[in-house]
Amino acid sequence: MDEPVTKPSTQHELPGPQDVLGRALELPCGVVLKNRLTKSAMSDSLGDGKGNATQAQARLYERWAQGGAALSLIGEVQGDPRYPEKPGNLVLGPDTDLQALRALARRGSTDGAHLWPQLGHAGALSHLPVSRPRGPSALDLEGLQCAAMTLTDIEALPAIYARTASIAKDAGFGGVQIHAGHGFLLSQFLSPLFNRRTDEYGSSIEARFRILRQVIAAVRHAVGASFPVAIKINSTDKLEGGLTEDEALDLVHMLGQTSVDLIDISGGTYFPGAAASSDGTAGNGPYFLEFARRAKQLTAIPVMATGGFKTRQQAVDALASGAVDMVSLGRAMALNPRLAHDWLSSAGGDPAFPKFDTNPPGGVTAWYTMRLTALAEDNEGEFSLDLESAMSLYDARDAQRSDRWRNAFGAPGERG
Repeated sequence: MDEPVTKPSTQHELPGPQDVLGRALELPCGVVLKNRLTKSAMSDSLGDGKGNATQAQARLYERWAQGGAALSLIGEVQGDPRYPEKPGNLVLGPDTDLQALRALARRGSTDGAHLWPQLGHAGALSHLPVSRPRGPSALDLEGLQCAAMTLTDIEALPAIYARTASIAKDAGFGGVQIHAGHGFLLSQFLSPLFNRRTDEYGSSIEARFRILRQVIAAVRHAVGASFPVAIKINSTDKLEGGLTEDEALDLVHMLGQTSVDLIDISGGTYFPGAAASSDGTAGNGPYFLEFARRAKQLTAIPVMATGGFKTRQQAVDALASGAVDMVSLGRAMALNPRLAHDWLSSAGGDPAFPKFDTNPPGGVTAWYTMRLTALAEDNEGEFSLDLESAMSLYDARDAQRSDRWRNAFGAPGERG
């Protein structure tokens, strides 16, 4: 009589893709993220035009939470209404609709997910119809003009960020991310292209980092030791005269001496005319993975990479190789809000990225922003815009919300 066939032991089998992606991550503050997949910050433009959260916005982040993401980040949340990136941004301040904000925090934290606002200030890139831009230094370039911040302006920043973080914590968000990338204000301070100051906030990378160090310290003091505080930085500005990779590595080393819990690596700026990494055609892999790998050698703080992840295998390889501790996806999760769930299952499945016949400046960004609106309305099955139509709808909505913004916060010249 034949011996029964026994299944070989699986004790030493290599982990599957879902196992690599599904491992929990404990942050330095003690908070645990349930897996390694983050929905990256995107400017969803779903605020009501007066700085408040909406039901549509709450539904959008609820979908990503239900879809399995460990963490979602809300792009461009402002503490100062004078310098928004767009008039659909949230503003956390004394007149915030706290009931709507708490609903957003609650619904975006479904199924053990974390939802963190990305605390920003657009600085020189503030939306012109509702702002008079100010940056580290006065600039008068084609397509970009701004006044210089005074020392008083700069010294007020840590308290503004701290207040914004405190409101976020009180509203029920699980953490915050400080935005110091993509050419917005704190990124401008780090960049020698934007920051031409000769005082204690300019010149060397250590001096350009000074305000960011002060902001981190103020935010940490406001929220306490056990609340996650992340940071998003550029690996490079991708601009001649901007932040270099070597300086960015110095920045990573300096961040290691702060209390941040997660370093999010990205790159590029929204400087007028600058090529966006996400719109580039060179290469098919993650954009900043090699820099992230180098950065991890310089710090014990967990490192996350944002940009260019399109397949599950790319995410698995990045994590399994030790290049990153978290993978952050934006457009992939806009195409499939249940992508985390799919990638954490044995079946897997990658999103089908659209191909466009035209490529007008800003068109792809507008298309994905309007795609987020369709997700928020549970109507993505009927979403079929071309780039030009998406841009038209996007610009018209911004114009309407600019009117509401000025009514809520005053015209730029009327504010202090």
